[in-house]
Amino acid sequence: MTDILDSMRRIFVPIHKEGYPFILIALIATILLGSLWSPLAWIGAILTVWVCYFFRDPQRVTPIRDGLVVSPADGKVSLITTAVPPAELDLPNEPMTRISVFMNVFDCHVNRSPVAGRITQILYTPGLFLNAELDKASEDNERNALVIETGGTKIGVVQIAGLVARRIVSFVKEGDSLSPGERFGLIRFGSRLDIYVPLSTQVLVGLGQTAVAGETVLADLSANEPARQHRVG
Repeated sequence: MTDILDSMRRIFVPIHKEGYPFILIALIATILLGSLWSPLAWIGAILTVWVCYFFRDPQRVTPIRDGLVVSPADGKVSLITTAVPPAELDLPNEPMTRISVFMNVFDCHVNRSPVAGRITQILYTPGLFLNAELDKASEDNERNALVIETGGTKIGVVQIAGLVARRIVSFVKEGDSLSPGERFGLIRFGSRLDIYVPLSTQVLVGLGQTAVAGETVLADLSANEPARQHRVG
């Protein structure tokens, strides 16, 4: 019986409540299209299924240990570089390690806290809607940034809108405490997450690696192991 229930959970993934209005709109559009010409109803049905899939909110198993930084988003590790965090954030005006995770329209878009800690700052910045894979999207695009204090260290987590994304949703407020892997927001329809950590942080992922929100360990704030090498193939 337990195996059957587990299989059902994998097939019928919960849908986040933020998706309900869009699913309703897709259903109404399907009915209207079908009333005009029945084959159009199939197009509407496919669209409705995709909207349900986009707003899926599966359970995740988050590794818990002081210092671990887990991915806040599903997607591809598109950039690992050194950069000064956005000037508006309460972070040192000096280079930090930035790890970027790009989400396409087929990835789960529910964002999760990379660490356990307290939110000391949340700041929304309006901007452009450039391709989120571009490096300059970190400075030019619409974004919502959080500063999280964990074990005396402050890290930055920035939700960045993309070409199609037009709405960044936040579930939290300043002063809230987060557990690692806890949901804190959502970006609708394609975007990117930037994570800023101190230069001393040991990065544990490679470029192009697929990350799973709340599960994939991106870095370790306290590790002293040699830098990891990665192989593509």
